[in-house]
Amino acid sequence: MLDDLRCEACHSDATALDAEQQRALLTELTDWALVERDGIPQLEKVYRFKNFKLAWDFSNQVAQIAEEQFHHPTIVLEWGKVTITWWSHSIKGLHQNDFICAAKCDKALELDVCS
Repeated sequence: MLDDLRCEACHSDATALDAEQQRALLTELTDWALVERDGIPQLEKVYRFKNFKLAWDFSNQVAQIAEEQFHHPTIVLEWGKVTITWWSHSIKGLHQNDFICAAKCDKALELDVCS
């Protein structure tokens, strides 16, 4: 399972996943979407919570995952809502690391009572 894997170092000479590889890995995730911004494919999900504090707690969990994996997303925190966007900046695209971290976000939510 993706959430059991660890991110590998991703250098600027790494190869981004092609569309078929992205779609295959996306099937292993729940409610994540492939989006494109400024020509860069990204992986995004909106999580909903009962209040701001629960959303904030989850944001902190995602930040901890990012530090542990040394791979950092965009985190948008709002009242009752957190939007997480993963992509690999160094390759301007998606890498397996992005899907690993997405799965780890979902697992963190499953292990917590913040939803």
